[in-house]
Amino acid sequence: MHEPVPHLILASTSRYRRELLQRLRMPFDVVSPATDETPLAGERPAQLSERLAMAKARAVACLHPSSIVIGSDQVAECDGESIGKPHVHERAVAQLRQMSGRTVAFHTAVAVVHLDAGFARCVRVPVEVRFRALADADIQAYLRLEQPYDCAGSAKCETLGISLLDAIRSDDPTALIGLPLIATSALLRDAGADPLRWAGADRGC
Repeated sequence: MHEPVPHLILASTSRYRRELLQRLRMPFDVVSPATDETPLAGERPAQLSERLAMAKARAVACLHPSSIVIGSDQVAECDGESIGKPHVHERAVAQLRQMSGRTVAFHTAVAVVHLDAGFARCVRVPVEVRFRALADADIQAYLRLEQPYDCAGSAKCETLGISLLDAIRSDDPTALIGLPLIATSALLRDAGADPLRWAGADRGC
């Protein structure tokens, strides 16, 4: 008999994370974690990203203890302050003005939890992004074309947002998009779900 493929769940409603995880070619389901993302008093952006990644994974794992659950969160940091999703045009303009000509840290954390196996681990992958000096006309043109209002920092580096940047520094090229696949793959291997082993497989016995 073939060993059953581990049941994998992505604890996220983000289409960007879903598309990234699909690159590993492992079957998975998507479940909303319904997690309160309000920062705690005095919580640093890096700490916030790690806490929320683990909270999302645990929230879904509690409902599916036999499944391997992936949770992830990203928090941008400029001048020591967290920069979240703008949601509206005016906030996106303000964010890009603030980041113009600056180096911004994007903290992307990924957690993998398998409650039945007693496995719970989180890794944070930092990314340094240097924005070029942006004129207001550049900002307005970009936002009008791409409308990245669901992205922390108001820019999609995987598409036209790359034109706003001078440099990206990271050990994982997918971390800035929202799910660091190198770290995710390592955590999945440790949890017993090696992507190379299970890629393309069907769930079940």
